[in-house]
Amino acid sequence: QVQLVESGGGLVQAGGSLRLSCLASGRFFSINAMMWYRQAPGKKRELVAIITSGGNTNYADSVKGRFTISRDNAKNTVYLQMNGLKPEDTAVYYCNADLLIESSLLHNYWGRGTQVTVSS
Repeated sequence: QVQLVESGGGLVQAGGSLRLSCLASGRFFSINAMMWYRQAPGKKRELVAIITSGGNTNYADSVKGRFTISRDNAKNTVYLQMNGLKPEDTAVYYCNADLLIESSLLHNYWGRGTQVTVSS
């Protein structure tokens, strides 16, 4: 029983901010890495940000300086703070996680996605 539950999507005006959250719950030993992807209509899914178990982060060039990925280990939650939103950020945003299920078994999981729409 493993589940990723996303929240925080919505409609904002250009220049506004949103914070997405993703909670990992169920039977797993630890989180190896958590990521945010997004997919706009007619485009392939792209990696937006990643945070590793060691706390290292990386971002797509298109969001550097505007988006910040962070985690709360005690709550098994990853966040994506999105500032200075642009219309081209409009997409379905997906949470993705590599979870250690058994001693030497990593599984990859996807959330169902949350819509982010930036107007104007």
